[in-house]
Amino acid sequence: MSFEAALAAFLPDDALLIAAEAKRPYECDGLASYRALPRVVCVPRTREEVRRILAICAQYGVPVVPRGAGTGLSGGALPLVDGCLLSLARFNRILEIDPDSRYAVVEPGVRNLAISEAVASHGLYYAPDPSSQIACTIGGNVAENSGGVHCLKYGLTVHNVLGLKCFLSDGTWIELGGHTLEAPGLDLLALMHGSEGLLGILMEITVKLLPRPPVARVLLAAFDDVDAAGRAVSGVIESGITPAGLEMMDALAIRVAEDFCHAGYPTDAAAILLCELDGSEAEVEADIAAATAQLLRDGATEVRCSRNEAERLRFWAGRKAAFPAIGRVAPDYYCMDGTIPRRALGQVLRRIAELSAECGLPIANVFHAGDGNLHPLIAFDANDDGQLAMAEHIGGQILELCIEVGGTITGEHGVGVEKLNQMCIQFDTRELNQFHQVKAAFDVAGLLNPGRAVPTLHRCAEFGAMRVHHGNLPHPELPRF
Repeated sequence: MSFEAALAAFLPDDALLIAAEAKRPYECDGLASYRALPRVVCVPRTREEVRRILAICAQYGVPVVPRGAGTGLSGGALPLVDGCLLSLARFNRILEIDPDSRYAVVEPGVRNLAISEAVASHGLYYAPDPSSQIACTIGGNVAENSGGVHCLKYGLTVHNVLGLKCFLSDGTWIELGGHTLEAPGLDLLALMHGSEGLLGILMEITVKLLPRPPVARVLLAAFDDVDAAGRAVSGVIESGITPAGLEMMDALAIRVAEDFCHAGYPTDAAAILLCELDGSEAEVEADIAAATAQLLRDGATEVRCSRNEAERLRFWAGRKAAFPAIGRVAPDYYCMDGTIPRRALGQVLRRIAELSAECGLPIANVFHAGDGNLHPLIAFDANDDGQLAMAEHIGGQILELCIEVGGTITGEHGVGVEKLNQMCIQFDTRELNQFHQVKAAFDVAGLLNPGRAVPTLHRCAEFGAMRVHHGNLPHPELPRF
């Protein structure tokens, strides 16, 4: 019996996609420059179907690529042409809400924003809020350890998940964590976060819920110098204030976001900071006064405070709309994701501006300034192969710059296939071997999302030789996968 026939023996017709056109919607994730058609697409409805799919893939030696909403930006859900694309989109139920213990149990296909919407009547919410929260799923958030504009105060996904239940590649069922803040044994719960589908197939997630703060206000601080804005980020945090969110946008990002959604941004500023303060009325008023004074000391030319909830949401709408707004500059954009020490903000932004001038491609910068998570948006036209190659090359240089100043190549988008070459620079052979050993402990046959997140040592050797031979010039033979 063929692999396809073995799946068809128990999967309904609409849960097994084999025809090319039926598989086409699954050929890429948010990193659309990488595309491939999988051998099959499975869209199961039950846990038993997932278990049987994994068992058959193990029997036939077929690799499995798990997929959520497909909003990822690093190619982590890129199909393998000889593999099974396993969509978890139909697992979209909220199974339990416990407002007293402040947790919710959800399936992996539940949208991030849907959790907060479901618990709003209890005065609760789920804190991590990536810009794609209207569409991205909680399973994908765990796989990439997503953050969001409020991660400075409330943490990443790993800080807001209490328990996970998942299948290993051989169909073994494991449960990590639970409904409380602590669980016995090794902290494998944290290990699963950011593992990009390499270790297991998530089936159930218990998330922590928080009481919605009674008061939240946003300060909008304008600067005529990017370095001053960078210094102000450190100044606010060093003053003892912990903002709920502290975001930075440069001049290009400000202009396109303002044109797109009319958030009220000063379009003549070189940079703006959005600093949200939340808590009780008294706490927020005190923090507003202290933060405003600090921002002015650090060179802000203007500091505005949101006058009401509508204006607060409008300030954030501009920040969250920055990605689509870059479409006003060029038909496509390449979104990078790296993390740097706060002290290096000015240095890195200056170098990004130089790279933009050198390559002739506009680069807008929007990022979680409080924790140094950069999101440079490189605007280009994908119809021009030269521009696509240049955008990818400049993106690689930005990631290597992050490493150079003491940062990392990803804050929340993951490595996927996009950053495999930079993993060879970030980590040495011994460290990469350790990563492969961890994967082998969970996935003995190596069938879960192979070739993603952790490069082979052979690939790193080839990439190192190319860098020595070709220097820092873009080269068409640099591998994408």
